[in-house]
Amino acid sequence: MSQPYLVHVTDVIPENMQKGDGWAISEFRLPVTGAHGSATTIFHSIFRPGSTHAKHLHSRCDEIAVYINGHGIVGQSDQRTQVGPGHCRLMPAGSPHFFHNETKDQDGLVIGFYMGAKSVPDTGYQFCGHVAKTDLDMPRAPTLTEGILLNVADVKPLKLNAAEGWNVSDFRLPIGKHNGSARNAQFWMKLAPGEAHHKHRFDRCEVLYYVVSGTGIAGAGGKSAPVRGGHVQFIPQGVEQFIANTSKTETLEVIGVYTGAGSIEDGGYVYAGKITEADLMRARKIKQ
Repeated sequence: MSQPYLVHVTDVIPENMQKGDGWAISEFRLPVTGAHGSATTIFHSIFRPGSTHAKHLHSRCDEIAVYINGHGIVGQSDQRTQVGPGHCRLMPAGSPHFFHNETKDQDGLVIGFYMGAKSVPDTGYQFCGHVAKTDLDMPRAPTLTEGILLNVADVKPLKLNAAEGWNVSDFRLPIGKHNGSARNAQFWMKLAPGEAHHKHRFDRCEVLYYVVSGTGIAGAGGKSAPVRGGHVQFIPQGVEQFIANTSKTETLEVIGVYTGAGSIEDGGYVYAGKITEADLMRARKIKQ
């Protein structure tokens, strides 16, 4: 049985991706892969100004990308549009796409998920050609009609039941079966100081998340640890988990995916009780 896995991206060695295969990315890390028991691979990619991930496709999986910092142009088949912080995107299997950071002074940070693929080769990666000036000069549509693209700011927070562990004021589901992703969902959660998603489990899906900013304590499988911006957590199906914002001033912001479920209900959500002081004390003894 797979075990929970927690790692900070700074402790993950950058991959040596080949520019000849389209990987003109400044920094690319894989914090969680199938080697850790996960069915989905998560990537942490930094695009310096002017850098590009050229045209490519994944023949065996959908890709979900979340744009955290920076602005750029994306292509999907023969369409082009702009993306910036807060954009969430699903690229269907077999559909050629690219990203180019067109800013002159800001890095782009993209967190992504190869849904149901345990490695980059497992995605069925295929290089489809370099991005030319003509690609960047094409007219830009307001959005893309292939796949899913929207900004989290345009997504309404879900109304979730505090009695079932959701002491969370802002939980949004930008991608899920409600807009065409039947088997995988992507969430964006903001925990105000003192808020928590209490003990729970998902009996029909895996959970994989990235801490965007803030500090808190996360638990999985009976263990707990401090987390901060840059931490990645993998939680296998059926394993009890929680996350709490322990800061008095900062919001704890988290993005993640449910692998194998297009909604919370489809994931087999089960509330398992409130976080105790003992849960938090165990984590406070661990150095961040």
